[in-house]
Amino acid sequence: MTMRINWAVKFGACLLALAVMLLWSAPAQAQSAGEKVYKAKCAGCHGPDGTAATAAGKATKTPSVCTEEAAKATDADWTEIITKGKNKMPAYDKKLTEAEIKDVIAYMRSLCKK
Repeated sequence: MTMRINWAVKFGACLLALAVMLLWSAPAQAQSAGEKVYKAKCAGCHGPDGTAATAAGKATKTPSVCTEEAAKATDADWTEIITKGKNKMPAYDKKLTEAEIKDVIAYMRSLCKK
């Protein structure tokens, strides 16, 4: 009986460790995927660091994604801007999947924390 309990405890500990590793790596994976999308679709105007200090960003008066106002925007706010576009920014509803939009939002938020 003790052997069964011991085995069950070890098995449970392994499952718990696996769950923690999977949960821990999910944000990093989203950020990596978001980085690829951001560099391909957003960095031209918003810049590699989110400050919009690029020639295209300056010409179109693109806002930085690292302002206090941008930080206060919810994921739903960002999703609407990305899907519908805003000012001179085009809509990406037909160009990006929901998952890509979530990933790029996560990546943009990480840019501003650096």
